[in-house]
Amino acid sequence: MSDHHTVYLALGSNLGNRAAHIHRALTALTAFAKVTATSFLYETKAQYVTDVPDYLNAVCQVTTRLTPHELLAANEQAMYDLGRRRTQQYGSPRPIDIDILFYDDAQIQSEDLIIPHALMAERTFVLEPLCDIAPNLRHPRLGSTMRELLTALQAPPLARVMPIGNQIWTWGQKTYIMGIINVTPDSFSGDGLAVPGAPMVEQAVAQAQRFVAEGADCLDIGGMSTRPGHALIPVEEEMARIVPVIEALAKAVTVPISIDTFRSEVARAALQAGAHLINDIWGLRFDPQLAHLAVEAAVPLVVMHNRSQPEDVAYQARVQTMPFGPPYVYGDIIEEMMAELRQSLSVAQAAGLPRWLLITDPGIGFGKTLEQHLTLLRRLNELRAMGYPLLFAASRKGFVGKVLGGLPPEERVEGTLATGVLALERGADMLRVHDVRAMYRAARMADAVVRKDV
Repeated sequence: MSDHHTVYLALGSNLGNRAAHIHRALTALTAFAKVTATSFLYETKAQYVTDVPDYLNAVCQVTTRLTPHELLAANEQAMYDLGRRRTQQYGSPRPIDIDILFYDDAQIQSEDLIIPHALMAERTFVLEPLCDIAPNLRHPRLGSTMRELLTALQAPPLARVMPIGNQIWTWGQKTYIMGIINVTPDSFSGDGLAVPGAPMVEQAVAQAQRFVAEGADCLDIGGMSTRPGHALIPVEEEMARIVPVIEALAKAVTVPISIDTFRSEVARAALQAGAHLINDIWGLRFDPQLAHLAVEAAVPLVVMHNRSQPEDVAYQARVQTMPFGPPYVYGDIIEEMMAELRQSLSVAQAAGLPRWLLITDPGIGFGKTLEQHLTLLRRLNELRAMGYPLLFAASRKGFVGKVLGGLPPEERVEGTLATGVLALERGADMLRVHDVRAMYRAARMADAVVRKDV
C-alpha cells in the first residue's frame, strides 16, 4: 500500500468571518496533508436546521500519510484550534467544519468514523464542489460518479462566491463594475492623474468617490501605463504613485480596491496600503511570486491572457516563462487562449491559491488583431465555460476605435458600452471601465434581460 493517500475533505463555515475561517483551515491542513486541488466556493442555506446563518462551502483534495483515524484526530484538533466546539450534530452555527468524504477507495464504518461520508449523496453543497475537481470520481459503495449523484438530486446550481475585502461577491447574479483610476502621466486614454504639479491624491479620491456614487463595485488603481509600446518604470516610482493614493482611498471609500500591477513588490506595498485584489496583466508570466503573495494575503488574483511583445529586450526576457505563441499568430484563438490561461491558473494553484480566488481576463488589446478581438468577443462564452469568473476590459481600447472608423479614446464611450453589453450577455462577470456611470446603467439594463435573478 502507498504511503500517500488521496483524500477529499469538505470545508464549511457559517459563523463569524466565514471566508477567513475556511482560508485558515486550508493553512491548518498543511501541517499534516498536502492540498492538491480546491473547488470553487459556494454560499448555501443550512440543509437541516434553517434558522441559522448561510454557509460557505468548498471541497479540497489532499494527500496524506496519516491513517483514516489519525486524519480524523488531526482534523478535530485543527477545528478545535480554529474555535470549533461540538454542540448538536447537524445545523448548529460553527466557525469551521472539516469532514472526510473519501479516503482512497476505503469503506470504513466504526463508531466514530464512516467513510465514504454517510450523507454526502443527499448534499448538493458537497457534490457540486466535488464535481469541480473530481466529477468522474466513483463512489465505492454506491457505484455512481459524483456527477451522476449530483444530477440525480435535480437541484438548481449553487451560487458561486468570492470573498473580497469585507464583502462576498456572488457570481452570475449581476455584472460588477470596476472603475479605472490611472495614477500615471501617460495613460492611452488621457485620464492619467500623475501630472507634475497636480494634486494627484486629492484628484484620485474625488474620482473614486464619484465612481462609487455612479455605481462602481470596485476600483482598479494603476501606477504604470501598459499602453501599446509601454516601457518599464522603476519599481520605486510605481510604488510612489500608488501607495499614497490607495492609503487615501482605503479611508475614503468602502468598495474593494484593486492594484493593477505585475510586480510583487508593488502589489505587496499596495496590499499593505489597503488594496484587496491583484490584477496582473501578464498572468504570472512576469512575476510568479504574485501568486504566493495572493496566497499569503488570501486575496483574489486576476490572471490575464497576454501575447504582446515588449520592445525592450530585458523586459521581453522576463515574460518568457511559459511556452506562449507569438503575438497575433493563432490557429483557433479561443482554444489557444484557454490553454494559455490554464497555464497561468495552474501556476497560481500550484502556489496554493484556492480556485475561488482566481479570475480570468481575455486580455483585450494585448497581442491580438482587430479580427481576433471580434472573434474573441463573439466566442467569449467559450472562455467563460472554463468556470472561472471573467473580467472583460475593453474600455476605450484601440479595437473599439478601429471598428468605429478610427475614433480617438475620448470618443469611444458608445463603442465601449456596446462591447460591455455583448460581453456580459456572453458571460462576463465584471467590466473594467473608464466611464462608470454610462456602463453601470447599460449593465443594469442588460442584466435585467440576461440574468434571471436581477
